[in-house]
Formats: sequence, C-alpha cells, structure tokens
Amino acid sequence: MTDIKKVSTPLTDEVVKGLKAGDQVSITGVIYTARDAAHKLLTEAIASGEELPVDFTNQVIYYAGPTPAKPGKVIGSCGPTTSGRMDAYSPTMMEQGLKGMIGKGPRSKEVIDSMIKNNVVYFAAIGGAAALIADSVKSAEVVAFDDLGPEAIRRLEVVDYPCIVAIDSEGNNLYELGVHQYRVTE
Repeated sequence: MTDIKKVSTPLTDEVVKGLKAGDQVSITGVIYTARDAAHKLLTEAIASGEELPVDFTNQVIYYAGPTPAKPGKVIGSCGPTTSGRMDAYSPTMMEQGLKGMIGKGPRSKEVIDSMIKNNVVYFAAIGGAAALIADSVKSAEVVAFDDLGPEAIRRLEVVDYPCIVAIDSEGNNLYELGVHQYRVTE
C-alpha cells in the first residue's frame, strides 16, 4: 500500500520540493476555488496594478465551480474542471506566489516551465468523485466575484482532501511518466 503524504496549507517551498509526481496526498487547510472567468478577472487586475481580492502567496487554487449545497451540507458537488482552461492565466498567478494548483488533465509546456521557475506543484483531483471530494470540505465562503455564481472565488477549509501529484516542481509529469510506464512495445 502506498503511503499518503499529509500536507497543510499554506504550502512552504520545502513541502512543495518534497512532493514528487505520483505521490498520493491528503491536503488539510485552506484552498481557493477559481475557474477561467475568475482567472481572467484576476489577471486583468494584476495587469492594471490593482490589489487582488485574495493574497495567493503560498496558497492553492482548486479549479472547480461547486454546485449549491444541499440542506445540512457545506457545499454541493465539488469536482475538478479541466486545468488547460487556466493555462493562459496560470504563469501570471504563479508570479503572485501561488504554490499549488488542483484540477484534472495535462498542462502546457509554458505552465510547467513556470512551475519549475516558481517552485509550484500541480495536483490531480479524482474526476467523477465530486460528491466524495465535497465531504472533505468543512466550510465554504465566497470571497470574490460573487456575480460569477459557481465560478466565484471561494475559500474552502478542507480536511484530508484527496489528490495525486500530477506534476511536481521539477517538471516530472505523471501524464507522461504513466504513458511510458504502461506503453506496450513490440
């Protein structure tokens, strides 16, 4: 059985450097949700010299747009969205001190190069397990862009949020390593 690495947010450089592609991780602490509409607004604010509504230094952004909470629940279904939709904005966010990103699917070379430069880790969330993932969310509040509805930025407090290191801060990429590991050669 593989050991699960337990990490807490905010992430430190030391923690990020210790995470390797393929590691199973359990995150406890604060993470922020933001999808492409929010990322566009954030990068426009940065370009205009405006102060961001959240200090992303050492923080983790989860690419998700949660559904409304059912009675007695903190949040609705909370699965990952395709990370490539944020690729145009991610290097700018990493320059703001972001240390972790959670989503699904591969990332562009530009994003991976920025991850290496800024010591950032990319976690893959478990697609299809949105309701299960929501169980790890203990509180949720909109902190910016409420008018975006599900795409508003939310501050989530999570306990044992499950994910896998898809791309580590050295650029080791599970999406490539996995293909090579299981490729059939004749």
